[in-house]
Amino acid sequence: MTLVAGIDSSTQSCKVVVRDAGTGELVRTGRAAHPDGTEIDPIHWWTALEEAVSAAGGLDDVDAVSVGGQQHGMVCLDEDGEVVRDALLWNDTRSASAARDLVEERSEHGEVQAGARFWADAVGVVPVASFTVSKLRWLAQEEPDHAARTASVCLPHDWLTWQLGGRERLVTDRSDASGTGYWSTLTGAYRTDLLEQAFGRVPALPEVLAPAASAGRTPGGALLGPGAGDNAAAALGLGAGPGDVVISIGTSGVVSAIASAPTTDATGTVAGFADATGRYLPLACTLNATRVLDVTAAMLGVDHEGLSKLALGVDPGADGLVLVPYLEGERTPNRPDATGALHGIRLQNTTAAHLARATVEGLLCGLADGLDALRANGVDVQRVLLVGGGARSEAIRRIAPSVLGVPVIVPAPGEYVADGAARQAAWVLRGAEEPPTWAAAGGETYEAAPVPAVRERYAEVRELTARQH
Repeated sequence: MTLVAGIDSSTQSCKVVVRDAGTGELVRTGRAAHPDGTEIDPIHWWTALEEAVSAAGGLDDVDAVSVGGQQHGMVCLDEDGEVVRDALLWNDTRSASAARDLVEERSEHGEVQAGARFWADAVGVVPVASFTVSKLRWLAQEEPDHAARTASVCLPHDWLTWQLGGRERLVTDRSDASGTGYWSTLTGAYRTDLLEQAFGRVPALPEVLAPAASAGRTPGGALLGPGAGDNAAAALGLGAGPGDVVISIGTSGVVSAIASAPTTDATGTVAGFADATGRYLPLACTLNATRVLDVTAAMLGVDHEGLSKLALGVDPGADGLVLVPYLEGERTPNRPDATGALHGIRLQNTTAAHLARATVEGLLCGLADGLDALRANGVDVQRVLLVGGGARSEAIRRIAPSVLGVPVIVPAPGEYVADGAARQAAWVLRGAEEPPTWAAAGGETYEAAPVPAVRERYAEVRELTARQH
């Protein structure tokens, strides 16, 4: 049996799967936690990876390995390859004003030099706080000494691939490069002019590899894949195709689809990312997902199963109670300074069950806004594949189709980012034109009649709260 390994280095943890390269059969797994926070010393990622690899029985018998990782983070390295400062993660919003400046910068004559349409057409995305280009502008402005020491810039999965390869070759892939704000999905090349505009100069950047190109070898001799951003890796692991929209409910909420052409959305709601196969991955992301469930469950003194039971005990609409769950600001819509709001409180809806229902519906309405944005950009939506930690919630599964308005498929629980990385590793090992065909995971289909009133009431409150910021 030929074995491959896939690694998922996410915001919260590192997961490793070892699979049969031919069939995709799961052989063994391992996991280790990451520290909490929006900035972190990358050495913690490496320590967690080593722990997870050890828990998975090591890589000595593995022929190829690849890394899927959280997107957009900023890892700055000095001339010796040492980390300059703690990496800023995708969910660190301190660079929000820097992002606005990049979009709205004016020349000495007063005209806008760039603008949202310019950025969308140039690189497929409009800068927001999450993207690396915004974080680099923030670094140049707020920490000029660290900026001056920065010789090269990479992303979390790039840094881990570099470490796995003995720090020989700094590489990335299309999917993760497309989330930086200075690599174009339309041309397949870096826009160093935009990087220079943001940072003041052009540090060394990772080589962008083709989807099945080798990034080198580990010291043990295993081939290294180019890796992928977590959302692209998950789509590859799920085998998503045209008409499928993947909604992942984790630390963030992600709505993404496979497309044959790049997307350019000047509103910035839909990011025109690349996928892990040579196609494209239009994507909308919310900052508030499973942590909204966590907070409400803790507030009510129940676990997640208890929260689900409470939510399912109340009719759609929660008798007028609406939660806009912008607990950490928001990215879709782009309101980094927003706060959450609970609206419509009356005597008859001040129960734990009503709050639980409003929480689930509010989370799903935020994701439905992302789904609408994909449709507005020409994405065909036939069904939703629901994955991530939030998909374990019975209330999420049963309420989702009524809010999203389409059938919802919940695949069997799995580590789909790590699975996608493993599938990529097998692809690199085979040297074929297309990734290997592995048996799709089983799942359950949920269907329910849409309840438009839930979305309509949520939209009213969402816009009411917008006027307060």
